[in-house]
Amino acid sequence: MAPDTPSVLITTQLPSGATLDDAIRHLGLTPDEVDTDYGLIDLHNGSYALLVTQAAAERIQGTPGIKGPFANPKIEPFGPVQRPDEE
Repeated sequence: MAPDTPSVLITTQLPSGATLDDAIRHLGLTPDEVDTDYGLIDLHNGSYALLVTQAAAERIQGTPGIKGPFANPKIEPFGPVQRPDEE
């Protein structure tokens, strides 16, 4: 997925030990539709999270075992960055 492509978070049910490639195949996605830098996050409850394009999320929405899409807001520090010697 291109770095400037907006992405959304989805979760899916996969077997324990699943890989990102497993998720891509299971969901019928292409690597271009997935944020491979984010990867596949094991939520330790049988669910896995991954970031996909909005179009991919819309296409697979309603598939059994899929939840989302969920927003993926950019997380930034609040206020100026402080150095240890400034505390």
